[in-house]
Amino acid sequence: MDRLLACLLGFLLVEFTQQGGGTSVNVGGGGVHVDAGHGKPGGTTVDVGKGGVGVNVKPGYGKPGGTTVGVGKGGVGVNVKPRGKPVHVNVAPFIYNYAATETQLHDDPNVALFFLEKDLHPGKTMAVHFTATTAGEKFLPRSEADAMPFSSEKVPEILSRFSVKPGSVEAAEMAQTLRDCEAPPAQGERKACATSLESMVDFATSSLGTSHVRAASTVVGKEGSPEQEYTVTAVKRAAAGGDQDQLVACHAEPYAYAVFACHLTRATRAYAVSMAGRDGTGVEAVAVCHADTAGWNPKHVAFQVLKVKPGTVPVCHFLPQDHVVWTRSG
Repeated sequence: MDRLLACLLGFLLVEFTQQGGGTSVNVGGGGVHVDAGHGKPGGTTVDVGKGGVGVNVKPGYGKPGGTTVGVGKGGVGVNVKPRGKPVHVNVAPFIYNYAATETQLHDDPNVALFFLEKDLHPGKTMAVHFTATTAGEKFLPRSEADAMPFSSEKVPEILSRFSVKPGSVEAAEMAQTLRDCEAPPAQGERKACATSLESMVDFATSSLGTSHVRAASTVVGKEGSPEQEYTVTAVKRAAAGGDQDQLVACHAEPYAYAVFACHLTRATRAYAVSMAGRDGTGVEAVAVCHADTAGWNPKHVAFQVLKVKPGTVPVCHFLPQDHVVWTRSG
């Protein structure tokens, strides 16, 4: 399973700088280092601290030497998902202009991620399926990603370039991702699709107005955990600040390479939530609560599942495993 966000898991203090040799992101003492590899054959490299996480992205999708992710000794392997695997193609639940489809309401596991903020407290039990949606085959180096056609008007050219069969599930997923990326922002939202690790960092830091940010992602203790009841054991705010946080959420989108739909929302609160599953699985989840939903589509999946109306109560959702939230560190 693709673990492109291994370098961002947990709460990381990130210092972002741009140097002559490329892009650097340093985390704490040992740090995360992102080197865009300008003038070097190696592509993009991300390293986290001493013996930590390394992500090496080399040019050449579909060829040896794509993306490797290692965590400490033993590491975590990244395997490309088999093409043609049947998947439901639904509208993205984290794009708030969209109305829910009938299929999504019944079959999309992400529907269970939505809940009301009043239910976020120790002792609360929720039925949740923490999926690990695929973020794409691999990160491409920024220069290569920027040179790729990325438009719904170019779908035939894109499918041909990546040898994707028109009419296949994968083709439908990719076309939907392009539509997601081209959809206008909701009221009070700033959005963009990041097609490289560097562009995701750029969007986060420019949107938050600081080079000092934290990244958080949901971590599930046992891979492949089914939908089950989880009990909340602890809740704490994931960002320093007052009643509301300013944060950037980046959601993994299915595509031929890594694409993240990132958006800045202001009237939000981010939480770190510890949970225990009925089967003993521990989860350190990231939850985001939206205090202002007045600009959302009235038929968005959250309103239909929670039986509330836009702009009435804060609406929350957990993040799937390979999505990430960026907040200011101070």
